[in-house]
Amino acid sequence: MSDRTKRTAHTGRRFTALLAGLTALVTSTAPALAAGPGVHTYLTASPEYPALVSIDTVTPAFADQSTGTVHLTGTVTNSGGTAFTDTRLAVRKPGSKKSEPLATRSDINLTATRTTPTGTDGVDLDSPQQSLDGLAPGQTRSFILDVPLDQLDLPKAGAYELAVDVYEGTPLKGGHSLGIARSFLPYNTPASSTPTRAATLWPITHSPELVAQTMQDNEQTPVLRDDSLTKDLAPGGRLYELVQTGNDLTNLTWVVDPDLLDAAYAMTRTYRVQKPGTAGDTAQNDNTVPGTGKDVATTWLGLLKAAATKPGNQIVALPYGDPDLSSIAHNGAGLPGMDTVLQKAGTAGRLTAEGRLSADVTSGVAWPYGGYLDQPIEGTARTAGDSLVLVNGASLPDPASLKYTPNAVRPLGNGLTAVVADPAVSEPFQRDLTTPKEVTAAVQRFLAETMTITQQLPDTQRSLLVMPPRDLTVGTAHALRTALKEAQRGGWLASAKLADVAAAKPDEGAATSPVEYPAGARATELSDTELADVMHMQSQLDQLLRILTQPQRVRSPFSAAMLRSMSTAWRSDTTAGAAYREGVQEYLHNLITAVKVPAKSVITLPGDSGTLLVSVKNDLSQAVGNLELRLTSVQPNRLNVGVPETVVLDASTSRTLRFPAHAQVNGTVQMTAQLWTTGPDAAPYSDAVPFTVDVTSVTQGVLYVIGGGAVLMLLAGGRFYLQRKKRAGEPVEDPDAPLAEDAADGAEDGGDAEPEAAADATDRAAGDEKVGH
Repeated sequence: MSDRTKRTAHTGRRFTALLAGLTALVTSTAPALAAGPGVHTYLTASPEYPALVSIDTVTPAFADQSTGTVHLTGTVTNSGGTAFTDTRLAVRKPGSKKSEPLATRSDINLTATRTTPTGTDGVDLDSPQQSLDGLAPGQTRSFILDVPLDQLDLPKAGAYELAVDVYEGTPLKGGHSLGIARSFLPYNTPASSTPTRAATLWPITHSPELVAQTMQDNEQTPVLRDDSLTKDLAPGGRLYELVQTGNDLTNLTWVVDPDLLDAAYAMTRTYRVQKPGTAGDTAQNDNTVPGTGKDVATTWLGLLKAAATKPGNQIVALPYGDPDLSSIAHNGAGLPGMDTVLQKAGTAGRLTAEGRLSADVTSGVAWPYGGYLDQPIEGTARTAGDSLVLVNGASLPDPASLKYTPNAVRPLGNGLTAVVADPAVSEPFQRDLTTPKEVTAAVQRFLAETMTITQQLPDTQRSLLVMPPRDLTVGTAHALRTALKEAQRGGWLASAKLADVAAAKPDEGAATSPVEYPAGARATELSDTELADVMHMQSQLDQLLRILTQPQRVRSPFSAAMLRSMSTAWRSDTTAGAAYREGVQEYLHNLITAVKVPAKSVITLPGDSGTLLVSVKNDLSQAVGNLELRLTSVQPNRLNVGVPETVVLDASTSRTLRFPAHAQVNGTVQMTAQLWTTGPDAAPYSDAVPFTVDVTSVTQGVLYVIGGGAVLMLLAGGRFYLQRKKRAGEPVEDPDAPLAEDAADGAEDGGDAEPEAAADATDRAAGDEKVGH
């Protein structure tokens, strides 16, 4: 029993095990994409169909009157339990009775999704053929078949099925097919139709790399969460290859995330990279390392600018950070401030892209995740100020009554227009195409679909949108380039910009009401809790900015980081997205709590009046103001304190503030110290810090008045003597201990207090708390 190739993550193709007869051999399936528009399927291995056939190349990709031979290559694998005998490989002549093109796009889809050989696949040609006798179980054999075009007998222009068949025996001996692979061969005659204009999106996006932290230096050196972008920007990396591949195409629509442009620009200078596990920490030399991508980032930005700004191209700037419009529409549209955030993201995206690329860009374009659309997404796009939305055709399927493929543009109303990507044209490029078989399947399907679309209304100008995924891979980009160039060379397709396609006349009867949103797309959305946490950061940031003397050093990095926290790019890596958001939240919390009242325990007030000393500390690297410290007594009838004290602190300093206190009775009183912002909309800045004041030696005046004035004076004199004696022998234990009121007043008034009292006040002041950075 042998275990064959397993399913790969990128292709979605899978191999299943089946028992074959009494030998119970494990057989494998042929690689199969999920059936659907734009998808090729291959025959699944079974006891009846043990031959796994793969078409790896079709050359040329389309035929015309000048074509002499069609060159096919591929492989055959015996997944059965016995060796092949009296078995041959042949090409089928298309059509059940005579060669005929596939009449409709539905026919193309049916051909691509059939899972067993049928009579409609045509009949085997006598030549060329290749013997497969002796192919043992588990063995694979390559094939090369050169088919003279005249043997296929293609009567007119159109898309034809091209099948390679493994056949056992002959019809006269009860033979049957052991397996088949299907592809398509467009056949073109001298151009007599108007080419269809196709706009192709070319996404230049990446998961966010810049973080909210910058180094605490004069240059505010940028910090990245890791240095993985260096690999992507270098030759051979995904982003490098996308730019080089796109540079070979004309009239391309470059869709860029301005945040990526900012990250690449930051890398052209000195930058730092966070060490693992320090996402929420203030960036310092000991928790960051120097970045290594300066040279590759500089080169890449230059290449991108040259490629994207070529005449005929269009640059679409996504909102800054590419916020997940679908998640926001479904789970966060009602959050306070979200509308403003989206509008600012659009403006920031346009300005950033224009600045980094030195070119005019198009903004106001919404691209929800996967292009899926519903009414909440429509509404959120309008609120964000968008006028155009890029839509997956699966969300706006055309009615069966429409006998041709409508133009891509669709009016949605209230100032919003959809440009709809044809699902069968775009779908083959939604996965990572890594093998020749996968590339050939995608390219030939694209050519068949686009030729048929053009032939539906040969005298009418048509328009299409081709929408690859945001995370377009190198292999898929190469395949898409090949498909576009071949269709353009054939003359039935012409490249166009998004603006040209969006300006076309909409077709009456084309769908404008989206169907139900896919459950699979909802499963990866940001939750309402996650979005609420992000928006809560905005209110926290506003609070922090009110007290900073240099708010611009914090405002821009954090505002950008909040948008990155909601990036659509996190759909493909939800764990990294959660870690990014957590890092931003933790860092903001650390900044806010860096201005604080240190924890206190018990302060002793040795008398009925005195001065309470409370420290405030600033661990930020810039000065703060617009603050006041408020002391609040739980029992003001027992202990009263003075009015709030203004707080102004230089960077990395602390200060002790004085509050006059008046006690009525002995015992402990609970108090709180809390920082508040100042101004008409004053609000608590920090949590209240509780502490206890222990009041001792308060004179019970009422009892002594009853005894007479003389007794009162005697007791007062004794109290004065005892207090002086006590002070002389007690050390200062608490730096925030209260000053005696008479001593404090005497010191502030220029020496009116007695020498002993003045000395006592000086000693206590020397004990004020000193807190460094």
